[in-house]
Amino acid sequence: MAIKSFLPGRLGFGTAPLGNMFRAIPDEEAAATVDAAWDNGIRYFDTAPFYGAGLSEIRLGEALAGRPRDEFVLSTKVGRVILDEIEDPAARDLGEKGGLFEHGRPNKIVNDYSADATLRSIEDSLKRLNTDRLDIVWVHDVAQDFYGDEWLAAYETARTGAFRVLQKLRDEGVIKAWGLGVNRVEPLELTLDLDEPKPDAFLLAGRYTLLDHERALQRLLPAAEAQDVDIVVGGPYSSGVLAGGQHFEYQKAPAPVITKVEHIKALAGQYGVGIKAAALQFSLAHPAVAAAVPGASRPSRIVEDVAARGEKVPAAFWTALRTEGLIARDAPVPSA
Repeated sequence: MAIKSFLPGRLGFGTAPLGNMFRAIPDEEAAATVDAAWDNGIRYFDTAPFYGAGLSEIRLGEALAGRPRDEFVLSTKVGRVILDEIEDPAARDLGEKGGLFEHGRPNKIVNDYSADATLRSIEDSLKRLNTDRLDIVWVHDVAQDFYGDEWLAAYETARTGAFRVLQKLRDEGVIKAWGLGVNRVEPLELTLDLDEPKPDAFLLAGRYTLLDHERALQRLLPAAEAQDVDIVVGGPYSSGVLAGGQHFEYQKAPAPVITKVEHIKALAGQYGVGIKAAALQFSLAHPAVAAAVPGASRPSRIVEDVAARGEKVPAAFWTALRTEGLIARDAPVPSA
């Protein structure tokens, strides 16, 4: 089913930072951040075994313990199995995302998109999250940024393994929906072309933002909308560079990106618009987009996200972005 029908609002919480992404976060700060999300009305939480080798799931499960399970939507991912065996987190081969979770747990991470591994991954996630059910399950990172030229082989394993398992679980009512959670548009376009199985939604990180949206806008989003496949936007702040951070694509932002961000910020300043509001509202404006799930590692960031969602942004600001060539001319923008 289209996930718009059961998502409790258009703003969720992406919990990758709770897996100690970029820095070691104290347990108390992680718990306080989840509490802040709850206290500010957020009821959709997204996580993954990959985030800190299970750390994000464990922390999220602990923070949500005691909350009424029927009052929130929970998604996690498959494609990586976390073992009891220990490895050096800093030495993992993460493709373009090297060092992303070097502060996470040292448990060995094994990439596996087969049917058996998918079922095991779900069982393990339920234990770490201390819950009896998952609402949405995404097939994680089966794309070029992690597998390079081998990505199609990984995708094919997922197509005949994870995809079919998740569709069966969805059809049996064990989960409400399934799809892919990736940082590239090509795997999603490929999946939309399949006759079977058919996903309900996609979690697309970093590819429908103020800084990068042309490809998704021209091909993916129209095709998804035509097939009633909802899009959840991950990384609406482009790994933080659109929210005062230094990262783009999970690495140090290059000079051209910083220059573009400064240009957007200058225009935002002229119109009295917060850069977070501009980024978040742009990502949510396309009719194919059901929700956005920015990450946060501090309670104050959650408060900023909620404020950004509700901030009034004048139509003239969007016109200025178009005029300056900072957004595509045909990109939908929020109505005034």
